Amino acid sequence: MRILLTNDDGVHAPGLKVLEKIAREFSDDIWIVAPAEENSGAGHSLTLTRPVRIRQHGHQHFSVTGTPTDSVMIALGVVMKDAKPDLILSGVNRGANLGDDITYSGTVSAAMEGALAGVRAIAMSQVYGKEGMGDAVPFSAAEAWGAKVLAPLLDQPFVPRTLVNVNFPAIAPEAVKGIQVVRQGFHDYSRGSIVKGTDPRGYDYYWFGLHGVEHTSGHDTDLEVVEDGYISVTPLQLDLTHRDSLAALRAAFS
Repeated sequence: MRILLTNDDGVHAPGLKVLEKIAREFSDDIWIVAPAEENSGAGHSLTLTRPVRIRQHGHQHFSVTGTPTDSVMIALGVVMKDAKPDLILSGVNRGANLGDDITYSGTVSAAMEGALAGVRAIAMSQVYGKEGMGDAVPFSAAEAWGAKVLAPLLDQPFVPRTLVNVNFPAIAPEAVKGIQVVRQGFHDYSRGSIVKGTDPRGYDYYWFGLHGVEHTSGHDTDLEVVEDGYISVTPLQLDLTHRDSLAALRAAFS
C-alpha cells in the first residue's frame, strides 16, 4: 500500500514524525509532501498569486512552498504523478480539529483534497490541554492509538467524496477510554476571544484566541466524546448542499 503523508504544521513538525511512525505499521512505501512552513488555519485555500516550489529532503520526502491543499495537489500531479497513493493521511495535527473548527483546518482540508481526487483520506489531530505549549505538545495518545484507529478504517470502503476526521484526547494513552464514532459538533463563537496587544511602535495588533465555547446538546458529537476521554472518529462529506432547503428555494424562484 502506497501512503502519502501531509499536514498543515509544516514538513518538520513533530506530529508528522508521529504520523510516519503510525503509517509504517501498515506500509514501507511512504511518501511525504507537506508545506514548507506552518499553515494552521489555512483551510482549503489554494495558492494562485505566486509560484509554488518543491524541495526534496530525502527519499520520497518533499516540502512545498504553499498550503496543505497545494501540497496534496503537487503530490498527486507532480511528485507522485506516476505512483498515485492508495491512502492519504494528514496530521498528526498539533491541536484539535473538532466541531466547526474543521472548516478552518488545513489538516482536514488536505484530506478533503485527497477525497476530491478519489483517494481514501483520513485526518488525524492531537488535542492538547493548554495554550502556549508549542512543540512541547504531547502526542502520546496519538502515537499509542493511531494504528488501532487506522486498522478498522482501512478495512472499510469509503463512499466517494467522503473522508474521516480523527481526534485524540489530551490525556495519557492508558487513560483513553476507547473510540467513538460520532457526528460533528458545533461551537458558539459569539464569546470567542480576540487578544489585543500593542507593538513597540505603539500600534495595536490582534491575535485570534483558540477558545471556542462548547455548544452541542447531548454527548453524541466529537466535542463531547473527546472531552470525556474518548477518541472521536467522524465521517465527513464534501457535498455541502442543504437538501431540505431546495424545494423552498425552487418555489421562490419559480
